[in-house]
Amino acid sequence: MVFLTRKLVERVSLFVSFGGLVTTFVTLLLPLWKTLNSDLNEMENWYEGLWHMCIFTEELGLHCKAYDSILALPADKLASRVLMFISIGTGLLGVLAAFFGLEGIYDGGGARRRQKRGLLIAGGVFIWVSGLTTLAPVSLVAYYTVEEFWNENIPDVVPRWEFGEAMFSGWIAGLLLVVGGSFLFVAVCMGDYEAQQAEDLALSKETPRTPYYLKTEVL
Repeated sequence: MVFLTRKLVERVSLFVSFGGLVTTFVTLLLPLWKTLNSDLNEMENWYEGLWHMCIFTEELGLHCKAYDSILALPADKLASRVLMFISIGTGLLGVLAAFFGLEGIYDGGGARRRQKRGLLIAGGVFIWVSGLTTLAPVSLVAYYTVEEFWNENIPDVVPRWEFGEAMFSGWIAGLLLVVGGSFLFVAVCMGDYEAQQAEDLALSKETPRTPYYLKTEVL
């Protein structure tokens, strides 16, 4: 495709990765990982996130309260916090590395091009790690939520937690980061192919023609 250039792929991958990183940060702060609505009191909605427990009523609105102790948190919430922080840290490193590896940013000679290629590869790896560490905690919380929802030992009258909006935004953020990192690897492959094509063209121009080649050309 004519319009699918390496420069375009690099910038699209950086844009998608940055969007996934911002969505990951929003997902970390949102208290909407799980939601609960009791049939006994339909006027109350409970929300649970990694940092707060919230209740929404039509009379008082939304009120949130932070968890009292980190040590009292369930294992899935502790693991999710750690993984989300790792995701944001690696995502920032990946976006920065990919930015300085873009074509048109501090271009130079062959040594500079090799450095920029290494930055793109490092950025792709960091963004991939960021995407996986975003998908992991969201999927972990989803697993425990489903397991508790279908737990037969819990009476049917007890309300069950369900998926909140933040979990879906977390899945979208993880997929965006994985796609963005993958596009960076595609851009690296496109750059290698273009460099190889340029070397082959330069070599063909420098190679002198033999008399046999000239003779066959005339024929």
